[in-house]
Amino acid sequence: MTSETKGAAQLTTAMVLSGTLGVFVVESGAAPFDAVFFRVLFGALALGGYAAARGLLCGHGFTRRTFGLAVLGGVFIVLNWVLLFTSYENTSISVATVVYHTQPFYVVLLGALLFRERLTAGKAGWIAVAFAGLVLVSGVDPGDFAGGGSYVLGIGQALLAALLYALSTLVTKRITGVRPHLVALVQVVVGIPLLLPFVAVPALPRALGLAPAAQNAITGWDWAWLAGLGIIHTGVMYVLMYAAYARLPTAKIAVLAFVYPAVAMVADWTVYGHHIGPVQALGVPLIVAAGLRVTLARPATAAPAPRTAAHAPEAASPSAMPAACEA
Repeated sequence: MTSETKGAAQLTTAMVLSGTLGVFVVESGAAPFDAVFFRVLFGALALGGYAAARGLLCGHGFTRRTFGLAVLGGVFIVLNWVLLFTSYENTSISVATVVYHTQPFYVVLLGALLFRERLTAGKAGWIAVAFAGLVLVSGVDPGDFAGGGSYVLGIGQALLAALLYALSTLVTKRITGVRPHLVALVQVVVGIPLLLPFVAVPALPRALGLAPAAQNAITGWDWAWLAGLGIIHTGVMYVLMYAAYARLPTAKIAVLAFVYPAVAMVADWTVYGHHIGPVQALGVPLIVAAGLRVTLARPATAAPAPRTAAHAPEAASPSAMPAACEA
């Protein structure tokens, strides 16, 4: 097996795992803040254990500036996860995931707005195409504004989550000299104190034998789903992706990134019977095509080895997707 073939297998596996994220969130039965809290808690344990075992904690390379940027990126990414998980409740895993997949366009637009990065007419055109696809995928009609408009709210939450992810990507790109595993570790650790005041988990005292079962307690298999969010969707998935990025050219990374929404839609249909309608389906290829065109408009160079966070902005991603896709 060649190095590139191995990298493709690693990234494909990571994207398949990422596509099951929504199922783990829904099956846990936890509120969004609780689900994200346990994702960062178990994710910190998984990434911290991996970093310690590989000796990455020695000579970490952080400076006061880069550590501060990692913390800021962590705030953005944790809040992004809360919004995405809430969007699952108000729309569906399929719709929320595809809408969330507009992240790379926010990265381009924010880069032009905040850092005066060049925005070509071609990129602007493809961004317009992507948002036309977004309108189709959202499937919003006047009736959705009735009864509190929870569906419309869910679409907005997915869009805001994508915006926060883009901000985290732009912040993380400016970190140099630090392995992305360590940047990701800082970002998930930041989520623990950030979310703790908002977490209401009546099962925790019971799990410790300090109190009887409470209503809405997280029990039994719920804990396994929550642990999976941190260990599988944060620890294992990040490690697979960083290994893959060192072996793959940008073009292949961009293409394989779209395995994530495809698997998410299949999982949503298989497990919950949710699927997007025919008109909504017309928007998916528009977003995919535009995402590929915007990503591949960059100079065609091989994906850099994940030795510094600047070379791996997706270190900040909830589902850790490359800038061409999610997470």
